[in-house]
Amino acid sequence: MFKALIGAEKLKDSIESISTLVDEARFRLTSQGLSVKAVDPANVAMVSFELSKDAFESFDATEGELGIDLTKLIGVMEMAEKSDNIELELDEASHKLIVRMRGLAYTMSLLDPSSIRKEPKVPSLDLPAHIVIRGEDIKRAVKAAEKVSDYMSMGVKGDVFFMEAEGDTDKVHVELGKSQLIDLQGTDAKSLFSLDYLSDMSKILGKSNEVNIDLGKDFPLKIRIKIAEGHGEVSYMLAPRVESE
Repeated sequence: MFKALIGAEKLKDSIESISTLVDEARFRLTSQGLSVKAVDPANVAMVSFELSKDAFESFDATEGELGIDLTKLIGVMEMAEKSDNIELELDEASHKLIVRMRGLAYTMSLLDPSSIRKEPKVPSLDLPAHIVIRGEDIKRAVKAAEKVSDYMSMGVKGDVFFMEAEGDTDKVHVELGKSQLIDLQGTDAKSLFSLDYLSDMSKILGKSNEVNIDLGKDFPLKIRIKIAEGHGEVSYMLAPRVESE
């Protein structure tokens, strides 16, 4: 059983934060909310998503899984205004999801959860550098880096967090000291990442006032933000591109 009512903007932001990496996902339902863990087809990036029942106007669910085509759901969401409330209801007889908004009811077929890749195990990493940055700052750096390269380094040196990209002829370097960041802790670190992934993630991160970043030396990147007015959380993990000596 699943029946819920939620603001359209909250739902759209939630779905887009997952669809930036995967086209379909297993949504795990409990009485306390819903969650997703998924890894992209290339095994380079992972998303962990949690949305508490407190993010909803109303929420009633029994434990189970829903397999959802995210591209299709986003297409349905395009018919909603930001201020709309969206009602979601599982029709258990037909095993379809009914999406209602402003007099419109869209009945959407669901995927068999067993046909979707299993939830990945999220590795436990103790990374030495922790940065809290404004979302608009990371989005700006990624946009600049895309103009010169397919990869971008992130690192900490002393009291400075830097992001840089170097192409054949041009280079972009963004440097933010402690006073320009929300927080900076830990030791020196530096890793190189694919801008294809960072670009997609930055569309989500750019909306956040606070982006938590954890870094190491040639280790995966961990990024975490709050969504849905603090009632949800999205975290990404991105594998590094290890440069040969």
